[in-house]
Amino acid sequence: MATPQVCIIPGVSAFSEFRRQALASNIGARDVQGQYIHYVEPAGCLDSESIALLMKLLTDGHHEEAQEKVDEPSKVLHVLPRPGTISPWSSKATSIAHVCGLRKVVQRIERGIKITVFLEDGQSLDNASLDFLYDRMTETISSDEPDLDLLFLHQEPGTLGTYDLYNGGNSPVEILRDLNRKLGLALDDSEIRYLVEAYSKDGPVPRKPTDVELFMFAQVNSEHCRHKIFNASWTIDGKPKTNTLFGMIRNTHKQTPEGTISAYSDNAAVLEGSSGSQWAPDDLNGQWKATKEGVHMLIKVETHNHPTAVSPFPGAATGSGGEIRDEGATGRGAKPKAGLSGFCVSDLLIPEHRQPWELDYGKPHHIASSLDIMLEAPIGSAAFNNEFGRPCTTGYFRTLLVDMKTGKDSSEVRGYHKPIMIAGGVGTVRPQHALKDPGIVSDGAFLIVMGGPAMLIGLGGGAASSVSSGEGTAELDFASVQRGNPEMQRRAQEVITACTALGSHNPILFIHDVGAGGLSNALPELAKDSGLGAEFELRDVDCADKSMSPLQIWCNEAQERYVLAVAQEGMNKFRSIAKRERCEISVVGRATKRQVLRLTDRNHPANGYDQQDPIDLPMEVLFGKPPKMTRDVTTRKVELPGFDTSLTMYAPQASTDGLLEEAISRVLQMPAVGSKSFLITIGDRTVGGLTARDQMVGPWQIPVADVSVTATSLTTGIRTGEAMAMGERPTTALISPPASARMAVAESLMNLTAADLPDRLSQVKLSANWMSAANHPGEGAGIYEAVETLGMYLCPKLGVSIPVGKDSMSMKMKWSDPSSGEAKEVTAPLSVVISAFAPVLDIRKTWTPQLKRHNEVGETTLFFVDLGLAHRALGGSMLTQSFKQIGDEAPDIRSVSLFKDFFDATQQLHEQDLVLAYHDRSDGGLFTTLVEMSFAGRCGIEIMINDICPTPRTPDVISCLFNEELGAVFQVRKSDENRFKACFATCGPPPGLIHKIGRVSTKSSQQNLAIYHGGKLIYRTTRAQLQQKWSNTSYWMQQLRDNPACADAEYKGILDDADPGLSYNLTFNPKENINTYRASLLNYVRPTARPRVAILRDQGTNGHAEMAFAFDAAGFTAIDVHMSDILSPSAHQTHLGVDHDLSSFVGLALCGGFSFGDCLGAGQGWAKSILFHPATRTKFKHFFERKDTFTLGVCNGCQVLSKLKELVPGAEKWPSFERNESEQYEARVCMVKVSDPPPESGMPPSVFFHGMAGSSLPIAVAHGEGRASFTTDTPRSVIPLGSRKTLDAQMAHDFAYANLAPLRYVDNHTLAPTTNYPANPNGSPAGIAGVRSHDGRVLALMPHPERTVLGGIGSFIPEGKVLDEKGGFGEWGEYGPWMRLFQSARRWVG
Repeated sequence: MATPQVCIIPGVSAFSEFRRQALASNIGARDVQGQYIHYVEPAGCLDSESIALLMKLLTDGHHEEAQEKVDEPSKVLHVLPRPGTISPWSSKATSIAHVCGLRKVVQRIERGIKITVFLEDGQSLDNASLDFLYDRMTETISSDEPDLDLLFLHQEPGTLGTYDLYNGGNSPVEILRDLNRKLGLALDDSEIRYLVEAYSKDGPVPRKPTDVELFMFAQVNSEHCRHKIFNASWTIDGKPKTNTLFGMIRNTHKQTPEGTISAYSDNAAVLEGSSGSQWAPDDLNGQWKATKEGVHMLIKVETHNHPTAVSPFPGAATGSGGEIRDEGATGRGAKPKAGLSGFCVSDLLIPEHRQPWELDYGKPHHIASSLDIMLEAPIGSAAFNNEFGRPCTTGYFRTLLVDMKTGKDSSEVRGYHKPIMIAGGVGTVRPQHALKDPGIVSDGAFLIVMGGPAMLIGLGGGAASSVSSGEGTAELDFASVQRGNPEMQRRAQEVITACTALGSHNPILFIHDVGAGGLSNALPELAKDSGLGAEFELRDVDCADKSMSPLQIWCNEAQERYVLAVAQEGMNKFRSIAKRERCEISVVGRATKRQVLRLTDRNHPANGYDQQDPIDLPMEVLFGKPPKMTRDVTTRKVELPGFDTSLTMYAPQASTDGLLEEAISRVLQMPAVGSKSFLITIGDRTVGGLTARDQMVGPWQIPVADVSVTATSLTTGIRTGEAMAMGERPTTALISPPASARMAVAESLMNLTAADLPDRLSQVKLSANWMSAANHPGEGAGIYEAVETLGMYLCPKLGVSIPVGKDSMSMKMKWSDPSSGEAKEVTAPLSVVISAFAPVLDIRKTWTPQLKRHNEVGETTLFFVDLGLAHRALGGSMLTQSFKQIGDEAPDIRSVSLFKDFFDATQQLHEQDLVLAYHDRSDGGLFTTLVEMSFAGRCGIEIMINDICPTPRTPDVISCLFNEELGAVFQVRKSDENRFKACFATCGPPPGLIHKIGRVSTKSSQQNLAIYHGGKLIYRTTRAQLQQKWSNTSYWMQQLRDNPACADAEYKGILDDADPGLSYNLTFNPKENINTYRASLLNYVRPTARPRVAILRDQGTNGHAEMAFAFDAAGFTAIDVHMSDILSPSAHQTHLGVDHDLSSFVGLALCGGFSFGDCLGAGQGWAKSILFHPATRTKFKHFFERKDTFTLGVCNGCQVLSKLKELVPGAEKWPSFERNESEQYEARVCMVKVSDPPPESGMPPSVFFHGMAGSSLPIAVAHGEGRASFTTDTPRSVIPLGSRKTLDAQMAHDFAYANLAPLRYVDNHTLAPTTNYPANPNGSPAGIAGVRSHDGRVLALMPHPERTVLGGIGSFIPEGKVLDEKGGFGEWGEYGPWMRLFQSARRWVG
């Protein structure tokens, strides 16, 4: 079907200067230029006025033509989304156009890139070169002009398929086997026979099956969804086993049920939490308020391995998105809080930085390389978390590819060609909503799909991820990958949050997320879990693509969707909430008492002859029990060679004296050991205002934290919280699967104990992710042993349980080498990833690895507690891997009782506040533990290994420093040595396992590491040299991925021994009461005395809760206002009695987040929705002009205000905020300095900085577009090439000199404004971090003061500021210094 005339609107340049250079270098061309091209499919007549509006919307009124290069050979290419798909960008851009009043004339907007490649003489572009220019998973590339009919293809809807199993010539079983292969159903033989019987003339469904039914059955019953291996019967070495894998895991909960509210029965496990409050707007008046109640924790950890292998960015993004939905769909609705992520891949093979241990074994052509996965997948995961608004606060990263000997003349390659992508986290749920109650879903309840529309993406993901990669086809692999739209998921989450805020009036009766299998899995599960059947109408499902067939509509895995049951009496409230949040809902069916699942199609109603319903199945057929899987496996014992600790046979080129240096160099550069900075600074860690401990530690923000800690709730004076930590030792599984599993649990608990936990391990709960190539020789027996040792022995002995987990049983990659035809395969080791969770008693008492310097705390001692009982097993260690070995002896928990005693002792140490620094021994051994502590403290250390190393000989030193047995290093004051030992004497390890091994150097300027044995110096080097070596992998990856100049600057900074790090230099007392009126208003007894502030948000905003809390704590009445309320006030009066007229507010706060997903530029969509609506524009203009008002915009709110500057008096010279110079999202803690105009300037002081002028202090930064630009609106043709940055710098200097930049990034040394990265995270000229109006009433900031207003919240807080010696609040009181900003506004209002 032909499309109406498409409007084409050229846009701005698609590539920055350094991106162009990188692309040209990659493909060997002279230059590469790119320009965005917008394609607008009209819904009606696009008149000149509409086109002008579209141009203003899409290009902000100007575009940049590619520079012509006369007489240079060139090739023009067009990159477009794949036909039949709708890009996330398109969804957001179309939404912006509709909100801006173009709904009647714009059907859809899509975007492509016109690329011009300037070739070298005689050069042509091959497919390998083209791969650098587009993403083959989501895009097409062609030298032909775009076929716009294909781009906006409108086909007739696909038809229903039916299959005759009994009249096809072959047997029904053979016919279905053939369909199984063609459709990628991944059914096993027992399921095929089960279905053949079900559709036989004597079966419960005596007719032809439809394609929808077969596909749905495959998804619902896939290994991914039904965990058949974990529920199978096992026979090992001829002996039947009495327990299933799942039964043994359940045993842990049976033995230790305390503290667990829900296990194995919901999307996440629910644990008892601490007392806190529910912080949410009141439904009656929109006022944010706290309701004191228990805050239960929920925990979940998922994997998304297969999609990440096929297409790393969307695979990892939707992995995180799916886990977030799991949390939100727990109970009757819950709230995600903080996340974790993890990755395992094969060797990186970084160009020009190949490592001696790495193996280049090739890969299938349709699977991403390990390097590409780690360049793209972490950004996908982080981008989803960032845009949704969930901090990611812990994780791990490991590489492995090794040729393992399996016999005298045989070997196999073990590694992660099929990667692991872990996504998990902790959330909260209200007590009354913690459990699903099927009894409240009654016959006739509405069944609803909420969120994004159905799209032809992610078809068959559940089945595809249930087979070994390479066994299916590339086409099926591509079809099984989804695409993510986190802004849509944020909208859906806001609906859930608003519903749960209603407490007992929550209209959600039941909720599931839509994941693997799409609606074909989620809606039947919803009906089954409610104990009911259901009837659905296919055409009531919201579809973005009207050409989709019934199978595609029902089974696609389009993301950001939930299915819900809502009672008839709750529908009006639910609809009004969803409409206000601009979240689509579709009532697709009703629950029925009849135990049948029926899907009708009103376009093609069943007639009893040639047309049947897409689905008409008894529930017992769909969810019946096909024959139980049986597993008959044998144990495989591989005789692995031992590891030679002399190293001479592995590094013959190294001198005898240089062997230790070689080992250190290799181990520190192992990705599992080295800095993970490149994975951490891309992810927001502070959104929500509750992060007390993230990965970055201390004044120098070194990524070595053992544990993540969050506060229970936004509550003044809160001390309690939640901790999560991870543990995994997969390489050890090549030697001993059960030891690997035990060590994973032990490592997670060693990390977790850095938090101030209750004195009972029964409060600790584990999530276990089990990944294995279960059909590989020996792996079936291996996973049984691993589950058995945890489920039946270790966890019950420790008193911890595993109430939630996930398995992935197809961790193998198979392919044929394209040149030789050789069959290849790479098999992952058994990988048990443990995530440990526990309530926290005091978030302020978390230990970190940061060593305290001598000038801060005096003389200190380093103690090593050896839980390995002097064993020094090197098997599976970073050392052995770095020399291409595995080893033959695995580390293990040597004594469970000793381990429990250690845990008890650490709780006493927390109570007595004796520990200055703590770090466990893990990857890289004791050497890595010590140097990471040195990096975090930026200090030198002297280590004496006499007690733990028998001789100074290299083999003994190597095994001492690099074994990865259990243990930990503590720093304590020398004066506290006896008290420290006493804690262990009463309940911990015996004295013989506690060794005094070193001290911190007395001079901070001497940052050396020295290792002695007796009086003999074994090794000496500098902290800086070691830290650069440790940072190499992160640095190289950052160079490839981001602006290399920024990577160079950060790497160079490691060498600066004199860097003082972050510091607080305050000109005010945070405890001071600056609101004198409050003395007579004890506890704010008169609500009318609290001025009203509009906490303004739009779709995609995610920072409104902490903003509202900050203003409320400062003495304001914070009112929740959505842009829907202002744009269409009559249509969105969900809050009865709320006056959304801005004239009723004294303050306006525009919150942070990703409005419209930052599509068209950060803040553009939100700003244009104001500017393009005359009535709304007038409302804002009048508010800004009122002299009795103030306005604060933070991050996205700052970007919006910069686009509204034409409405703001005194903001005419404001810059816009553009892409960071690093071209990466930057999440950091940076130093900023506050300034106010001097009295002689004649300018009024800022409303927000009373007494703060001259203060310099850290602040949270989290944005991708924060670089102040004063020349963005100036076309390129006006500014000479290369002069834009110079002109920007001059204009920024003049702007700051005019006292319009009250907040500027400063360096750690001089506290003077800086443009140096990363102190200035975005490259803003003159260090501009915030701007103000001339009269001081309007403030726009890119950093986030609202995120650290609670005492104890922040990545770096000096000793004594939030915790005093008696356990009370310290020098700052219950709030952090940034609370002064909000208190200043309150003081100004009076």
